[in-house]
Amino acid sequence: MKVAIIGTVGLPATYGGWETLVDHLTKKLNNQFDITVFCSGNRYEKKLEYYNGVKLEYISLDANGVQSIFYDVVSIVKALKFADTLLILGVSGCVFLPLVKLFSGKKIIVNIDGMEWCRDKWGKFAKWFLKLSESMAIRFADIIVADNKAIQNYISTEYGKPSQFIAYGADHVFKENINTEILAQYPFLKEKYAFKVCRIEPENNIHIILNAFEGIQNIDLVIIGNWSNSDYGKSLKKKYDNYSHIHLIEPIYDQNVLNQIRSNCYIYIHGHSAGGTNPSLVEAMYLALPIFAFEVIYNIETTQNRAKYFNSSHDLLNQLISIEPSELEMMSKAMKSIADSNYVWEKIANQYAALF
Repeated sequence: MKVAIIGTVGLPATYGGWETLVDHLTKKLNNQFDITVFCSGNRYEKKLEYYNGVKLEYISLDANGVQSIFYDVVSIVKALKFADTLLILGVSGCVFLPLVKLFSGKKIIVNIDGMEWCRDKWGKFAKWFLKLSESMAIRFADIIVADNKAIQNYISTEYGKPSQFIAYGADHVFKENINTEILAQYPFLKEKYAFKVCRIEPENNIHIILNAFEGIQNIDLVIIGNWSNSDYGKSLKKKYDNYSHIHLIEPIYDQNVLNQIRSNCYIYIHGHSAGGTNPSLVEAMYLALPIFAFEVIYNIETTQNRAKYFNSSHDLLNQLISIEPSELEMMSKAMKSIADSNYVWEKIANQYAALF
């Protein structure tokens, strides 16, 4: 069977969650299927013909932003010429699925990701377009994949359609000891610290977390993210840069360094309020980190209601002050147990193989 994977920046994986998903799917399924992955030619100077035993096809457009619509559409048109099954990740180009299904009998699987149209960063037109694309994806795809049970319930309630629940793997991350070089670079890692890694966007509730830590002196806070990419990030960095126990760090792309800092934290703070099963959350769970998550249904479903949840700075502050070490230890074990059972790539790949 020939399978085309559409909608990611591409391979080798250097960008984010979709790319990590495709990296592991191709590693585990390249002997079962003839797979082609579409890649953004704008992101790769060195254009490999094959990677992980699968073929790479390049499109000279960006996979993100406005160009993602045309990137997905061009990829779909090219894939229709050879593929039996198309796996489309995200809904940007799905507004054209009615035409695709009218003129082609190819099988289409769409993972709709989170409810992208709900995100605060989009304007009115972008939200309208993404909602339209989502509805076209759900109405015209042969199979819809939801990466979170809350998304699955939304699809059923909003559209009256069934979907397949397939989450996200996390067993590519490992606990690392902090070496002397990293300790010299970031001496605050000797202290007890809470940790968060994310894009610096309002929907990730960075302002709520920082506001809570203004009133905490016995736990440091470390947040890694793209602080200089928006006015929101710049204003927060300016406001909190002078707090001695708050450390706002620009993105770290070395996975080993990131894992050293992340896997040795005292508490993991997850502020995301949009999307489905978030990669950074399941990775933190796999690392057996005690988790304080923003109180939305996606996070509660992912952690099976066994983490701590907050919905305001005051709420988070009170919980951090009152938490007992024994509670953190129990939470740590619970998060690891859930991740070991649900968020491993072998299981995820087998579920996608069954769909194909």
